[in-house]
Amino acid sequence: MKSSIQFIFNNSELGAGTRGASLGANAILVAARSKASLLFKNRSIQTVKNFNEFLDRENTFPFAKHIDGMLDVFEATSKEISNALTEKKFPLIIAGDHCSAGGTIKGIQSANPGKRIGVVWLDAHSDLHSPYTSPSGNLHGMPIATALGVDNLESQRNNIDSITANSWNKLKSSALRPEDLVYMGVRDTEKEEDYLIQTLNLKNFTVEDVRSLGISKVITDISARLVSCDIIYVSFDVDSMDPDLTSYGTGTPVKGGFSPEEIKGILKCLLLFPKTIALELVEVNPCLDDKNKMAEVALDILEHIVEVLEQK
Repeated sequence: MKSSIQFIFNNSELGAGTRGASLGANAILVAARSKASLLFKNRSIQTVKNFNEFLDRENTFPFAKHIDGMLDVFEATSKEISNALTEKKFPLIIAGDHCSAGGTIKGIQSANPGKRIGVVWLDAHSDLHSPYTSPSGNLHGMPIATALGVDNLESQRNNIDSITANSWNKLKSSALRPEDLVYMGVRDTEKEEDYLIQTLNLKNFTVEDVRSLGISKVITDISARLVSCDIIYVSFDVDSMDPDLTSYGTGTPVKGGFSPEEIKGILKCLLLFPKTIALELVEVNPCLDDKNKMAEVALDILEHIVEVLEQK
């Protein structure tokens, strides 16, 4: 699959609560050059236009910070992903904050009209908030809600203005059914998200589940759960890993996550699904790191991903 892999850098960090995720992709590129890695050699890199200049403007949307700029991020991301898939490429996306993954899912939907999308979401967080429920207003806690098209008004804590509501409705794609979403490693949620996890019957394979059942058993279960899906997208937030085993170079680290070796085993199995058509790695933040360690860990994982794809 070597010729069909398309690296896509998405340097948006509009959705993050801390600055620096926009530098993640280039930090990995620096790590590759320092290591003399061949990962990016003779491979084109498509870069999604970012709208980080919105961070230099006054935010007027406290419950969905810079949502006006995120509309542009979603549109640009969707177009880039859709183009790659239409050209029969495998998008290997390295993104800043996780919110842009909602745009990725829109792009997958655009390139595959009528097809049922399965999503495997490796993350410490469920990213199920909406402007109506978010305690922070940071959009990187909302991409799954955009894909599911949910507001969770039953758990409403915020009264939002009409402009925020209209913008939020434009972000939502409803491209994903609850039964077609599988979480892995989620361990840090708020009560509003817990309500949706319970009412929508969302599945989360915890770190403990994977270790007690074994990766093979969990992957078999995921395959059975997503059997009705036509295509699968894998979204990997580096905070799904244990920061004590990797680095604290990410926006919202949470202890008790996977090891890098466990992640490589999980991703290998998911990539070998014939239906898997795209993978995204997000939330490397060198500004929060020590000597670019998280980028080095991510590079090692990306090299493994490419090796698996080339043998697929």
